[in-house]
Amino acid sequence: MQSNILSIINDKFNVPVNNDWSFAGSRSIDNLTHGYHRYPAKFIPQIVKKLIETYTVPADKIADVFAGCGTTLVESKVHGRNSVGVDINPVAQLITQAKIHALQPELLAERITNFKAEMTGYDSEIVYAAAQHARIDYWFREKEKNEIAFLYGLINNIEEEGFKNFFLCALSNILKNCSRWLQRGTKPQIDPEKVIADPFKAMELQLRKMYKKNTDFYTQLEKDNNLGVECDIRLADARQTKIRANSIGAIITSPPYVTSYEYADIHQLTAYWYDYITDISTFRKNFIGTFYSNNRDMVTKSTIAQDIVNELNKIDTRLAGEVANYFNNMYEVAAEMKRILKPSGVTCLVVGNTTMKDVRIKSAEAFAEMLILLNFEIVEIIKREIPHKINPTIRDKNSGKFTKLTSENKKLIYPEELIIIARKCQ
Repeated sequence: MQSNILSIINDKFNVPVNNDWSFAGSRSIDNLTHGYHRYPAKFIPQIVKKLIETYTVPADKIADVFAGCGTTLVESKVHGRNSVGVDINPVAQLITQAKIHALQPELLAERITNFKAEMTGYDSEIVYAAAQHARIDYWFREKEKNEIAFLYGLINNIEEEGFKNFFLCALSNILKNCSRWLQRGTKPQIDPEKVIADPFKAMELQLRKMYKKNTDFYTQLEKDNNLGVECDIRLADARQTKIRANSIGAIITSPPYVTSYEYADIHQLTAYWYDYITDISTFRKNFIGTFYSNNRDMVTKSTIAQDIVNELNKIDTRLAGEVANYFNNMYEVAAEMKRILKPSGVTCLVVGNTTMKDVRIKSAEAFAEMLILLNFEIVEIIKREIPHKINPTIRDKNSGKFTKLTSENKKLIYPEELIIIARKCQ
């Protein structure tokens, strides 16, 4: 049985690069509302668009169990498909809520005009930021902290949820520019020489950009009669989505990499400002693919994953435990995908393999094995070349974490990406 599964996987993965899926010269990843907010390792909309058009029909409800900044949901709405996404990160939920709800442009223009008028009421003699978290004091100078607190207060006075989320998303996206955070850093650190952006000017510019993108989105949805298409984002774990069983026609998602971005760290500015968290250490442990989980079960259900863990264990036991934990988490996700999919429903997983301590981490092959073990049929494996600048491609050879081009231990990663198309058997 196991040898037969491995034979199937070897055969399916023995495919050349498919240039139709590289999108090297295609449209910007920032069209419509996709560019509202910076987000690491962003799931590019061209892939989602092609997956929707190739593997779904209009009656399918689409799910993304790692919704991130909502790319799948935006594209689903554009294509007239009802959709639902889940993410464990409240910052991701906020960004997605803003991106999927097209606001009537004339009403939005009025709200922005009113907001800008209210901004002129700022008084530098008044302390607006008296009760903020200590980490905010660490990242922000007093001037910018007070101005951001003022803007945040104005936004909290907005009653309509859709407009409030729009402004919260805008403010969230300027926080990094207005802080001491190293702008191009791959991990949170202070830049003592940074020229810090003025919050009021940054907010005005951000609102102007987002207004244009919202107008484009609204106009396209209205033209195609898709304004009323159902689209929802929920705060939930991919292992327990709370989506109704056998209700989803297709899943389109990109799981976190085994050496993933630490999303909790990267989004901490918004998380602290908006009171989503009080303790980042506890928050980190909820994420799949994190280095902060305490679970270290070294046994996995996937033979391919187990071989990877065993190889790493010869070099670094702690790292081996972290990787085993990741694959065990992903098996739970695969089981949850099976639960929510209709019979014959498809799942489309966009995955990048990598290397840690010179051990090849074949995540895509391991995921494919998990799906087969859970009674999925592997329909197709697509290998695509990742154009440079789409995703960060430099990691430290030893730690596996993102690093700089100047690092002595730098190692290029993800030159290719794999898309697994699998169908739930009856």
